[in-house]
Amino acid sequence: MPDLLALTLTLKPLPAAAGAPAPRWWGRAVHALWLDVVAQIDPALAQSIHDGSDLRPYTLSTLMGRFPDGRIAADEPCRLRITALQPEMSDLLARAVTTGPLSPDGNPVTLDYHGFRVVKADWEEGPWTGQADYTSLAANSLAGGAQPPKRLTMRFASPTLFKSRGRYMPVPLPEHLFGSLLRRWNAFSPIAFPDEVQRYAAECLAIARYDLRTRAIEVKNKGKRPGAIGEMAYVSVCYDRYWMSVIHTLAAFARFGGAGAGVTMGLGQCRLED
Repeated sequence: MPDLLALTLTLKPLPAAAGAPAPRWWGRAVHALWLDVVAQIDPALAQSIHDGSDLRPYTLSTLMGRFPDGRIAADEPCRLRITALQPEMSDLLARAVTTGPLSPDGNPVTLDYHGFRVVKADWEEGPWTGQADYTSLAANSLAGGAQPPKRLTMRFASPTLFKSRGRYMPVPLPEHLFGSLLRRWNAFSPIAFPDEVQRYAAECLAIARYDLRTRAIEVKNKGKRPGAIGEMAYVSVCYDRYWMSVIHTLAAFARFGGAGAGVTMGLGQCRLED
């Protein structure tokens, strides 16, 4: 299996779930489902994830779809997205959606006590789906003949926020975005990039354009936490071929690795815009 795998699942609610109130944010429910799937297929891997660092080798979206009047609609398909960041997790994810609990022929799944059936699993190459290897992502930018562009645009599809100095920052400033991507890349990739990448992002990348909106999600104890959705373009004001090659590599990695806090709870779903 590849190092990196991103797929989407299409689900339809079971008759008993139709008309029930829908949670405003399904991130925790999706996370609970995924942990149960991992435990069913590979208990040892589930335990190693539990005992490991805070950086998990996967990301998860919330449940995406239309919920008229805040309720689950009988005929409305929903989607969720899962990515894997290391070969072992990619293999488990592929097994889960082909012959395991998340396969279209499998048993119903439960999200926040509501029953759904998986009707489709898609990992064909697309803006939010596909597979890649760390070496190939790095080679595309670092070993290419052409110089990487001075400018790049990132799309933030779910609320994205960053924890900095004990506070949450709901704006994808260059140093926060690429510092987050760097930490996740170095945690799972066999090719490590230097910590100075974050310094380059802070000192040499500027915001060229943005079209962002704030969206708050509910957290524990009915609290609210704001994040940014939309687009932001970055431009190098002190161009260096090597550092911009690394920046473009991390930007390409973003559709698998996510950015910022809460990427296992539906936050930080982002990608490089072509």
